[in-house]
Amino acid sequence: MSLIVKVGKAGKRVVKKFLPEEKHHVSYTRRIERVKTRERVVAMTFDDGPMDLPSSPDKFDGKALTDILLDTLGEYGAQGTFDVVGDTSENYPDTAGKSGQADWGGVRYDHYPDINQDERGGAVHNQRLLRRMLDEGHQVTNHGYRHVLFGKKPFVYGKRDHFHGLDQVVSDLTRLHTLLKETYGYEMTMARPPHYVDKIEGGFTSYDAYDQMGYLYLAAAFDGAGWLPLHHGSAQESLRAEVEAMVDPMRKVLEADPDGLAGQIIFQKDGYNMCRRTPVAFGLKKQLELLKKYGYQVVTVQRLMEYSPFADVGREDPGFEKLVRLQKTRGIVYSDNRLRLDAPMTWGELAMLLAPRGEAIDRRIQKIRETGTAQHANWGAMDWCAEQGILKYAMDPDGAVSSLPSAYFAPAKGFTRRQVYEAFRE
Repeated sequence: MSLIVKVGKAGKRVVKKFLPEEKHHVSYTRRIERVKTRERVVAMTFDDGPMDLPSSPDKFDGKALTDILLDTLGEYGAQGTFDVVGDTSENYPDTAGKSGQADWGGVRYDHYPDINQDERGGAVHNQRLLRRMLDEGHQVTNHGYRHVLFGKKPFVYGKRDHFHGLDQVVSDLTRLHTLLKETYGYEMTMARPPHYVDKIEGGFTSYDAYDQMGYLYLAAAFDGAGWLPLHHGSAQESLRAEVEAMVDPMRKVLEADPDGLAGQIIFQKDGYNMCRRTPVAFGLKKQLELLKKYGYQVVTVQRLMEYSPFADVGREDPGFEKLVRLQKTRGIVYSDNRLRLDAPMTWGELAMLLAPRGEAIDRRIQKIRETGTAQHANWGAMDWCAEQGILKYAMDPDGAVSSLPSAYFAPAKGFTRRQVYEAFRE
């Protein structure tokens, strides 16, 4: 692992240790890392493809890496979720960074599959690979047309250019969304920010961008590895170590608890690691063999969410069916995809249940544009409800609910989130 990546990871740990714990609010966009299920089922996501270059080292007679991954998934009856880019050929002028470093493929921008080989990667240049993904039942999600950072990431990518404001981010996402829709008739429903950078200039975040796109935030609970280089003498020894790093952690989890990966999303790479090797070409088969041994099915993230769309509530919950219906059109789930049904309902959360989605999103974004500062996640919904006379402007969005408007609710047993949703008249 390169020094700069080590420093970046250490910096994250320090920041996490001393900053207050992230506060989650009810949000239309939810970060999906796992779902609650008793079934042995997982999803695998593959970032940064498609890639029309051979594996490295090439042990598959020149076959494209993405074809290798699709062949391997097909061999095990597995379906993947491919988090694709559009085209990085616009990301110039640029120069290559140092092999093994985070900026290996470009100092100012990312280039997939590699700098000066952009035409061998991305959805624009590789229609055959995209069609194969879709024809074989895999899911495709939005990783950005140009894979440009949404905002600054000083620890690891301090020299990287990034987008300046929400409109640039949404425009980039829309380019790739439109390409998939017009070329393949495929509507993407999820996205993952490049390098998980969430903050956007002007007081916005990736959640605001995905709210506008109608997306869910595709994350992961388990790192399938293969993207970080390991240095063990020769290139061959390093590759062997990288492949083992893909398999050994998974093996340990399953040996300790055969149900330990149930409902989780596994992060993978459809491309080179930072030393231009492709351990995923060799390690994926070993991972799938291990999952098969423990009785796991590998499905798309969309299919995984059919087991439960929530991280903390499963099908065994008596209110499950109603909650599933509500989350399709109303804001009831926290940004970390949890329902927290035993927590007190707040006025902001009540507003998210009642306000039309479009009104809540548009009002909040307009307020941020006017002020240039971040607003409470439920501000737009609160504003609409106050305008309708349902709530009062002076109400604290984080204050506990003490009454419910009878026009929308049957008599409630109390004001926990579960009790309020039970009383809500659909």
